[in-house]
Amino acid sequence: MTATPSKSMAALWMAGWLALMLVMAVAGRETTSELNVFQIMEVRSVIGLFLLLPIIYRAGGFKAVATKRLPQHLARNGVHYFAQLGWFYALALIGIGQVVAIEFTMPIWTALLAATFLSERMTVWKIAAVVLGIVGVVMIVRPATGEINPGQLIALGAAIGFSISMILAKSLTRTESALSILFWMIVVQMVVGLLPTLYVWTWPSASMWGWLFVIGVCGTFSHYCLASALRYADATIVVPMDFLRVPLTATVGWLLYSERLDTLTVLGAALILCGNLLNLRPPSVVPARAR
Repeated sequence: MTATPSKSMAALWMAGWLALMLVMAVAGRETTSELNVFQIMEVRSVIGLFLLLPIIYRAGGFKAVATKRLPQHLARNGVHYFAQLGWFYALALIGIGQVVAIEFTMPIWTALLAATFLSERMTVWKIAAVVLGIVGVVMIVRPATGEINPGQLIALGAAIGFSISMILAKSLTRTESALSILFWMIVVQMVVGLLPTLYVWTWPSASMWGWLFVIGVCGTFSHYCLASALRYADATIVVPMDFLRVPLTATVGWLLYSERLDTLTVLGAALILCGNLLNLRPPSVVPARAR
């Protein structure tokens, strides 16, 4: 199911991913004030499944999402689910700046894993994109220095988990459609989270149902965008584009919640943008040797 390589198409799908993730971040901030994380993730999966059913029907029914790689789907989505839980749990133990800084070590692990298991080539431009992105993220979040505590280790484990999930998703795109990848993500995570959700369940208020629906829509179609982007480009190209989520989220926080947007944040955003532009640079054409 791998599409013809196209960095511009990958960037377009990643723009959709970024937009939906920004909206979901706002909705997530609103819902976590009242609801348990298990409950939020479970309701998101249920809503996502219902949203996906008409698309599956138009694609030819459940045969469109049939798979011969169920173990890989189970592995990818199990890892992704617990990485999400770890990220939220780390927020309760350490500052959000440290969590975000550690989370965005993910491209380092992704690049290493992709080069090791997917035989993706690490070019100078890919390495430069990763380095500039990480420097930009550190400038924005400015993590505090000090002793490593359990929260930092959990956040690091979540970042590595997200990297493994990304690599497995890229591997799946070689034989699976974006629709199939998304369907199995929703089903697996819905099953995994069912019992914990029943244990912590509290009935959401009317306003919370609205936010949960937003999370369901954004959570579902953001991953469709990500899976589609991975069909058009290597993981080491797609993942650094996600660095833009940090300055964009900072801008949303400034506009909606009056959070401070300082000079270092702007400079960090500029470095991240430069890294992504380098990453999208077309490969050099080697001239044919004269005979």
